[in-house]
This record gives sequence, C-alpha cells and structure tokens, in this order.
Amino acid sequence: MRSSFGYAFAGLWWSIKTQRNMRIHLAAVVAVFVLGVVLRLTAGELAVLALTCTVVLAAEMINTVVEATVDLASPERHPLAKVAKDVAAGAVLVTAIGAIGVGLLLFVPHMVGRS
Repeated sequence: MRSSFGYAFAGLWWSIKTQRNMRIHLAAVVAVFVLGVVLRLTAGELAVLALTCTVVLAAEMINTVVEATVDLASPERHPLAKVAKDVAAGAVLVTAIGAIGVGLLLFVPHMVGRS
C-alpha cells in the first residue's frame, strides 16, 4: 500500500509530466532562485520568494484538479463548468501577478544597487 506521501508525490510528478503550465512555472521558479542567488538576496528575501513560488505552484495544481473534476462531472459543455474552469484559471493568474509584484519588490532594489 502506498503512503500518503507516495500519492502526493505521484500527483506532483503527474502535474509536472502532463501540465505544460506547471513546467513553465517550475522553469520560472528555477530562474527566479538562480537570480536570487546571483543578486545575493538575504535568507528572509529568499524565504519570501520560496513562499510566493509555492503559492503559484499550488494554485496551478488546484486549477488542474478543478479542470479534471469538472471534466469528469460534466463531460459535455455547460456554462457552470466554464465558470469553474475560468475562475480556477483566474486564481492562478492572480497568484502569478502577485508573484511578479513580489519579485519586483525583492529584485529591483538589488538590481539598482540598493539593498
């Protein structure tokens, strides 16, 4: 029998393997952390960055859950199915825009020479 962690890692791996946007977000996370190290962000700044990135990745996974659940429950087109999918995608967009704001607040001072 698989452990709960096993199921969780299987879900994470499935998301990475099958969801293009998840791979895009992961690539952005790697790039952001490389930039953070290059710019010598503090441990606190890196922690804020890690939390922000985690929220975006989790939102992307929840969006995938909503889409799969809606497709299962309503294989044919339905206006409420569209609402559920659009709102879930909108939630990812909100977190991504917020992450860009956090990134600007953390990176710009280091890039213009102030820290």
